[in-house]
Formats: sequence, C-alpha cells, structure tokens
Amino acid sequence: MKKYGQLQQGPEKGLFMDKGLIESYEKQLREAEKSNSTVEKYLRDLYRFNEYLNGGEVTKQSVIGWKHDLMARGYKPASINSMLAALNSFLLYIGRSEMVAKNIRLQKRSYRSEYDELTKEEYFRLLNAAASDLRLQLMMQTICSTGIRVSELNYFTVEAAEAGEVTIACKGKMRTILIPNRLREKLLAYSELHGISSGAIFLTRKGSPVNRSNIWSGMKSLCAAADVLPSKVYPHNLRKLFAREFYLQDKDLAKLADVLGHSNIETTRIYIMGTGREHREQIERMDLML
Repeated sequence: MKKYGQLQQGPEKGLFMDKGLIESYEKQLREAEKSNSTVEKYLRDLYRFNEYLNGGEVTKQSVIGWKHDLMARGYKPASINSMLAALNSFLLYIGRSEMVAKNIRLQKRSYRSEYDELTKEEYFRLLNAAASDLRLQLMMQTICSTGIRVSELNYFTVEAAEAGEVTIACKGKMRTILIPNRLREKLLAYSELHGISSGAIFLTRKGSPVNRSNIWSGMKSLCAAADVLPSKVYPHNLRKLFAREFYLQDKDLAKLADVLGHSNIETTRIYIMGTGREHREQIERMDLML
C-alpha cells in the first residue's frame, strides 16, 4: 500500500494526514464489502488529495482549494465529483462532516458525445488489430459479449466455460452470467491451447490472473492500427457497447440493469443514451423551421 502521509491531531490541534487512519478507513470499506476496484479508487483519490496538501493541514479551505485546483487543471466535472465522493466519505468516517465539499452541479445531458462512444464497427476493427494477441482479443470479446466489468474478468474459469455460465460476486451481490456458445467454444479452445485445465483462463506470463492495467494498456496499443480515437478505447466502453446492443433487442431496461448488475436503473439509462449526432437528427426530423 502507498504511504499516504499523516492525518493526526498536531500540537495545535491541526489535522494532518496519517497512514494508520487511512488503513483503518480501508478496513472499514472492506468490511462494508466494497469492491476491490472501489476501495483502490477511493484510496487513490485520497492519495491525490494528500499530494495537493503537500504536508499542509486538512481544513475546509484546503478541501475546497483542491476542488478548484482540479477544475483549473481541466478535470471533467464528473471526475471531480467522483474524487470528492472519496474524500467526503473519508471525512465523514473521521467525524469531520463540516469539511465536506459540495459537488459541482451538473445538468443532466440528454445525449452523449459521439467522440466518446465506441461503435460496433470500431470494436471489430480493434479485434482485427489484436489478431496477433489472442489473449487480448479474447478478453475484449469476453467483456463485450457478456457485459461484465473488467474487474470481473477473472471469474471466467475453465469450470465456468464448461458449465456455460459464470457466477459473479460484486458489491455484495451475486449474479449469474450466461456465456454465449461461440464465446464458450473460444474460451475452451484457448484454455486447451495454453494448457489451462482449471481455474482462471486469462493469466499473465507469470501465471497470475490478469488485472485492469493489462487489458487497458493492451487496448490502447491497438488504437493506431484500428484507426480508432484513443478516447474511445478502454474496457468500460466494451461494457457500454454490450448494453446498447442488448437494449436494442427488446428495449427492456429493467432486464438490462439486472444483467449489468446495476442497483440503480438510472445508471443503466446512461449506458443506452443516444449520441449528439442521433439527437441532432431527431431534432432535424421535427422540421419546425420555415
């Protein structure tokens, strides 16, 4: 674990970062059954805040100052709010609710940027570009054809492929994902080719289960060859592509939320939001001009 500085009561009762309290907070998050990715993300954001403090005192002013610093450095409002959520959660944990910062208010958008959306055609170009890296190509297909989170990739074992379904535990919930037949065949063939008879299918060269950074960096390396904007190429966009394609089948939002493992259906709505181009075309079809 990284060293997070010191958060303690100083001689003048100032509040400074303390590694032990951060570790205590991490323990509380894990006891609350937060996912590994959530815990890592919260700790990473606390580390960012500590870097901003540079040994200074934790105050309401320093919390607000960090918020404005992130804005000045060009972070998107949604990203800033996400980092504030981590810091605010920690401040509430240590009983300093008076230091909590307000989120940046965002107007809900009715469409998403087409520069962020990975299209089906672009996805297949990425797969073709990964032809020489069978593991990366198959990991991408596994995420995109099942809608799993990248952190859930290691639940895909030889045993799960043989059974045709995988049970995933995430955020205190269990859900079962059906493995499409074509994917199942590819997973089993890949396992046989690499001598994997049981356990996780996707392994590093050292035999450890792959992590988020393995597939992230691998996907980014495909951008130039696939002629796809790097801003579109990351694992979570494969999950979003699955969501849009799944929704087009029968427009059942509740069923899609269950498949994705969403507790809040409003989160699912974001996944299927139309692009700005589609929104513009819809407005043009209204033909309300002379």
